[in-house]
Amino acid sequence: MPEIKERPILFSAPMVRAILEGRKTVTRRTMKVQPVLNGNLWQVYGAGWSNGVTSVPAVPGHSLSTKCPYGTPGDRLWVRETFACGLCTDQPYAYRATHAPEDLEAGWHDPIKWKPSIHMPRAASRILLEITDVRVERLQDITYEQAAAEGVHRGPLREWCASDEGGACHKYPVPAFRDLWQSVGGDWEANPWVWVVEFKRGTP
Repeated sequence: MPEIKERPILFSAPMVRAILEGRKTVTRRTMKVQPVLNGNLWQVYGAGWSNGVTSVPAVPGHSLSTKCPYGTPGDRLWVRETFACGLCTDQPYAYRATHAPEDLEAGWHDPIKWKPSIHMPRAASRILLEITDVRVERLQDITYEQAAAEGVHRGPLREWCASDEGGACHKYPVPAFRDLWQSVGGDWEANPWVWVVEFKRGTP
């Protein structure tokens, strides 16, 4: 039986809330090594597929799957998020994504010293994700359903926004996801190949 591995993954506060609310079940991350088009064939990591193919499964055991930095189906991802220690009355950690003033110990008045997500230890993580599918796609080939599953926010007027923190909203989720991608420094116009990692919540 294959060994189940755990790896850390970073999410912003809006995406943490989207995961907790069940709105986010997939994430796209740019491939560090981009496929190269040789004639009519895209090639990377010893794998190849015809130009025009929009989705390539990372079959476990094959070269694409072994190079995915996030793992394979069945592996787990523990979420790193912005946090703080020693503030709450009933738990050792506070989380910026869902922190509320009433969570603080009575009499706490000092500014909260939030720690960046990159520094979160495994023990502080409250969200564990189980990978259910991994594939490779071009960024702009995202579908309506997949854009919605990326955790973009549905506003009160049924419009789609990049997150629950405001900003421009759209009639459809794909442009909202484009805004989300660009808000974290991604280049939408470059249309890179991305790892598409689908997941479900597990028990930490």
